[in-house]
Amino acid sequence: MIKKVTALALAGAFALVGFSSTSAFAYEAKSGDTMNKIAQQNNMSLQELAKLNPSIKDLNRIYVGQNIITNQNNTTQASTISTNVTTNTSVSAYEKDLLARLVRAEAESEPYAGKVAVATVVLNRVDNSSFPNSISAVINQSGQFSPVSNGEINKPADSESIRAVNEALTLNRSQGAGSLFFYNPKTSTSRWLDSRPTTITIGNHVFKK
Repeated sequence: MIKKVTALALAGAFALVGFSSTSAFAYEAKSGDTMNKIAQQNNMSLQELAKLNPSIKDLNRIYVGQNIITNQNNTTQASTISTNVTTNTSVSAYEKDLLARLVRAEAESEPYAGKVAVATVVLNRVDNSSFPNSISAVINQSGQFSPVSNGEINKPADSESIRAVNEALTLNRSQGAGSLFFYNPKTSTSRWLDSRPTTITIGNHVFKK
């Protein structure tokens, strides 16, 4: 959902949660972890852990680097954290992780600024009435991002992509300059973006309005 907040309230939200270059809201799964093991380590039942992580459909399959919500307070904080330029997007821990995985898949070999710009494109779309109004819906919109269709988005995000998402979420929308699209003109098989106004070029990606 789109929410407007004052700068003071936003600052208070960030102070409460404590953003970092790793997930601020969840346990990061490591090699050998299972949902049952994580539940036991946090003194909860598997059912309680599953309830906090509705995005995990198969409790027997989690991947290294996946963010697992382990505390109800974390879920509440994640659902209320906001970001912005003129409007603000509430971001859950699941959507933050999803966005970081998209950034890795789309811009792993691109400069750091390009990673921030890719994250910003998604956030700009959320704030634009022509697109869905959540990060998850924007990313999963049919035909928009190739990593969704080819499965690359299922791989865990790297630390730089997580950091880039954090930066985009903490009010830095300058990278991307209002962009709603991006592509690599050297490899793209579709040229319809050529005619749209260019906002910025970073690495191999050209960003468009």
